[in-house]
Formats: sequence, structure tokens, C-alpha cells
Amino acid sequence: MGGDNGFLSLVTVPEVKTYADLMGRTLSVDALTTGYAFVLLDLLERGGLKRGDFEVMKAGGVLQRWDELKQKKQAGTMLITPFDIIAQAVGFNVLQRAIDVYGHYQGLVGATRRDWAQNNTKALEGFILAYVQAVDWLGDPANKDEAISILRGHLQQMSPELAAKTYTVLAPPQGFTPKAKIDMEGVNKVLELRSRYGESKRTLSDPTKYFDAKYYDVAIK
Repeated sequence: MGGDNGFLSLVTVPEVKTYADLMGRTLSVDALTTGYAFVLLDLLERGGLKRGDFEVMKAGGVLQRWDELKQKKQAGTMLITPFDIIAQAVGFNVLQRAIDVYGHYQGLVGATRRDWAQNNTKALEGFILAYVQAVDWLGDPANKDEAISILRGHLQQMSPELAAKTYTVLAPPQGFTPKAKIDMEGVNKVLELRSRYGESKRTLSDPTKYFDAKYYDVAIK
């Protein structure tokens, strides 16, 4: 099943307001081999920067990268919602939102081993159905206030205003993918970027090689 479009934003320190301002600076990624790192490299290239114009370093997960960005140990990084919203509220810049550039991008997905799926069909179908029902619940305007309350329960430092803005970004259909469908155009974009920036330099072009719809189809029928 699918999940979301990644909610990826290139966020920079307050003094970096354009791609040109990143010349000669260091940016961070979770790891140099992940799809999100490839998004960063592509956005920088689209912004007019070549690989020798900047440095990229591995800095760990989103919490660690956000903490280091606040300390200005790097000039920019890829953040996901709600960290991009939090960053913008305290003076950092959202230089680019990836989905605004691509239109389609497959972020989080549901994945498992084929042999496990075959041996645990009912559990897998139940998991898919429960996730789809949760996305449906989130997208129902009647549940907005409760959803925001749950969010603030996990992020108690978040103001009601920022929580409401986060809900607007995350709620389907513009946020989490309705019915948790796989976005095949988004998968193609992921494969395109990995083909271009991955170390193996292999051309990856067949998304159906990685996706088996039969468990999803049964779960939501």
C-alpha cells in the first residue's frame, strides 16, 4: 500500500534565502543512499548548483538533523512535516517543497517480504484495512479537532495554530494518500531519481516489480 508524498521540504538557516546562498555551504541528509537524499541533490541541481558547489554530510534522523540545523551546524536539510512548519515559525526558510516541484512522489509505503505475506495473509490484510480506515477517519472534517488534539498530545510544545496548520498539510486528500493507494507516478519519480543519483547507476523503470496489489485489493473490497 501507499502512504504519503513524503512531505519533504528543503529547509535552510535564516540567512540562506536562495539556492545561490548555498554555494560553498554544507547540507545534511539522513544517509547518502536514501531516496530523500536524492531529492535533495535533485532540488539543488534544479536550483542551479553542481555537485562541487556544496557539501553533503550524513547527520541521522529528522530529529537530529533539525537539532543540528537549529545550531547552524549545517546550512540546510530535508525536513518532513511538521518540522518544516515548526522551522518556518521560528525564522528558518522553506526553500522548496518537493511535491510542488514533482507533482507526484511516493514517500512512505507499506512493505513486507513476499514469503511473510504469503504466510500471514489475514494479518496483512487486516493491517492494510485498519490503516485505510485510519486515513479515512483523518480525512473526515468531523474529526479535525480530535485529530489536532491527538497530534498535540504527542507534540505538547506545538501551539494550537501550528497544529492546525500541520493538520491542513497532513490530512487527505492533499496529505496522506486517500485509501493509502500506491501512486505509480510517484514510484516512477523515486526510481528515476535513484537511477540518476544511486551509486549503482542502474536504470530502474518498472514499478510493478516492487508492488503486489492482491493483498490491498482483498483488504479494501
